[in-house]
Amino acid sequence: MDCTPNRSDESNRLNALRRYQILDTPVEQDFDDFTALVAQICKAPIAVINLIDEDRQWFKSERGLGVRETPLDVSICRHAILQKGLFVVPDTREDDRFKNNPLVTGEPHLRFYAGALLESSDGYPLGTLCVLDYKPRNLTESEGQALEVLARQVMTAMELRLKMRELEARNEELESALQQINTLEGLLSICAECKKIRNDKDEWIPVESFMEERTEARFSHGLCPVCSQEFLDQLEKMK
Repeated sequence: MDCTPNRSDESNRLNALRRYQILDTPVEQDFDDFTALVAQICKAPIAVINLIDEDRQWFKSERGLGVRETPLDVSICRHAILQKGLFVVPDTREDDRFKNNPLVTGEPHLRFYAGALLESSDGYPLGTLCVLDYKPRNLTESEGQALEVLARQVMTAMELRLKMRELEARNEELESALQQINTLEGLLSICAECKKIRNDKDEWIPVESFMEERTEARFSHGLCPVCSQEFLDQLEKMK
C-alpha cells in the first residue's frame, strides 16, 4: 500500500505538527509517565510517543527502545497515521509492508506493533502512542481501549503546552506594554515654546509622534472651545 500522503495535505499536517513546537525538545516527566503506564497496561517491553516529521520519526518519549529518532523509511507509525483508530500488526514478519523492514529482520527484531493516533485539534494526524514487542501477539480489548484513552491524554498534554506557550507570549506583550506606560509616567522633556518632546534618542518630536511610538493611540486634530473662540476672534479682527 502506498503510504505517501497528498502533498498539500502533508504540508498542512507538518505545519500543524510544528505549531506545537515540540520536536527536539528535552525529555519531560509528564510524557515519560504516559509511556511507562501504557507499557505496564499492555505488558509491552517498548512504548513510544512517536511524531512523524518530514523525513524522520522522532520520539518525545520512549521506553525500551534506546533511541530518540529513526529514519522515516523504517517507520511503522507512518502507516498508522493514515487511518483512524488503532493500528495493530500482530506479526510483522507475516505482513508484506513490514517483513523486510530492517527493524524486523535485524535488531531489535520487532514482531508486534499497536499504535493509537495522536490527532491535532484541527484533525491532522501527528504521530502515535504505540507499544511494540519482540514476539507476535495481540492486544486485549481493554488494553486497546487504554491505549486509545492514553493517546488522547497525550494530545491533551500537548495542547496544554501550546496554550501555556501562547499565554507566556501574551504575558510578554503585556509586560512590554506596561513598560511603555511606565516610560510615559516618568519625567518628560518638553519644549516650552513649540511643545515638542525629547525622546530617548535625544530627538525633538511632536507629542503625537511620541505617543504613537509608545502606545496604540492615534490622533485626530480639532480645536478646543477656547482656541476655537480665539480663532473666530482673529477672523473677526481680520474682517
